Amino acid sequence: MCLGIPGRIIAITDEANNLAEVDIAGVKREVNIACVVEPDQAIDSILGAWVLVHVGFAMSIIDEEEAARTLAILSELEEAQEEIEIMQNS
Repeated sequence: MCLGIPGRIIAITDEANNLAEVDIAGVKREVNIACVVEPDQAIDSILGAWVLVHVGFAMSIIDEEEAARTLAILSELEEAQEEIEIMQNS
């Protein structure tokens, strides 16, 4: 199973190499966007788009609602993991 984390494209950092800066829950990372840019598409046309990021690659474009739902689920999973760890250490 692979897990994609939602992030928003905030800047194109290297057009020649299809690299962009993506904000992932407040953490900024450079990712490869080659998988989400069509060959005849202007690369800056995806500025502001939400994407699923996996191991440094934007794998697909998603809408803002899907991004919000996924981020909420990930937050719930983190909280659940913290509760499990507390129970294990009690």
